[in-house]
Amino acid sequence: MAKIDAFFKLMNEYHASDLHLLTGSPPILRIHGELQRVKYKTFEENELKAMLYEIITEQQIKQFEESGDLDFAYEVPGLARYRANYFQHKEGIGAAFREIPSKIKTIEELSLPQVLKSFALLPKGFVLVTGPTGSGKSTTLAAIIDYANEKRKARIITIEDPIEFVHPHKNCVISHREVGTHTKSFASALRSALREDPDIILVGEIRDIETARLAMEAAATGHLVFSTLHTIGATKTVERIMEMFPTDEQNLTRSLLADVLRGVISQTLFKRVDKPGRVAALEIMVATYGVRNLIRENKTHQLPSLIQTGKKYGMQTLDDAIMELLSKGWIEPEDAYLNAIDKSKFKPFLKKMPRDFTEV
Repeated sequence: MAKIDAFFKLMNEYHASDLHLLTGSPPILRIHGELQRVKYKTFEENELKAMLYEIITEQQIKQFEESGDLDFAYEVPGLARYRANYFQHKEGIGAAFREIPSKIKTIEELSLPQVLKSFALLPKGFVLVTGPTGSGKSTTLAAIIDYANEKRKARIITIEDPIEFVHPHKNCVISHREVGTHTKSFASALRSALREDPDIILVGEIRDIETARLAMEAAATGHLVFSTLHTIGATKTVERIMEMFPTDEQNLTRSLLADVLRGVISQTLFKRVDKPGRVAALEIMVATYGVRNLIRENKTHQLPSLIQTGKKYGMQTLDDAIMELLSKGWIEPEDAYLNAIDKSKFKPFLKKMPRDFTEV
């Protein structure tokens, strides 16, 4: 057993989502969104380096020492998988680990809207799950893919950097591919995937114009494609996709996106106050004919009104989702106010000034 595994067992014991190991600091856990120091000695550079190097290969050590950064996945059998990042900082070496639970939570267990099941059963199209880093995008996507795995007989290919949730073969045949290990890039893996008889393709992240274009083209050729973006809100997501392309390509891209888009799920994560844990508030845009028409005509500023009136299709605004969590007593009024779009709706619930004075 590697020496570092003891810290992963500690993470599991305290239900921590992240572990931070830094030269010049004791270990730090993120528990339900808050950082807490572990009662342990301060790490010296050589001690921490030896512990971190124990779980990576000679090739990874060389890559890290040349670039100063390294991303990979690590697994403790019987415990969990971890998304890892090594980096150099002023004091020396550092590392951050995000736990990827071995058990994939269902849509019900995550208290997610039932319309997500409909996305999993689509025959084709492009579905985006968006939100800031650490908002639970991977967890939501895993729940959607798991539902498809149970209810469909399909070929699923995941392309990630690194591989996070590992799906067992249920009714579907699943291949997990890792960028840098099994393929050169998201774009090259997408090109290859189209020759591997896929029904569903999961692209871990849209990072560049080439990946965005290939993902939409894959959806246009009859595949169901899921991916993520670091955007907040359905409207911003559509605009971000368009901004990735040169001006002279935007009309053609807008038409392609309007044809293939089937939904945008944009989520914000909140700390629960009724019990330990966190819960996501989701803005959901279902790409109805009206939604796709607005995208095609470059009238994205009108999308929020369609989301507001599209409840019968499973749509909901972020503010409505936040209000529902607040009315259930699951989240703090202050957190609701800080993350809301129309903050005036949440002012009556405030008992004190918000932490961010710029939001007042």
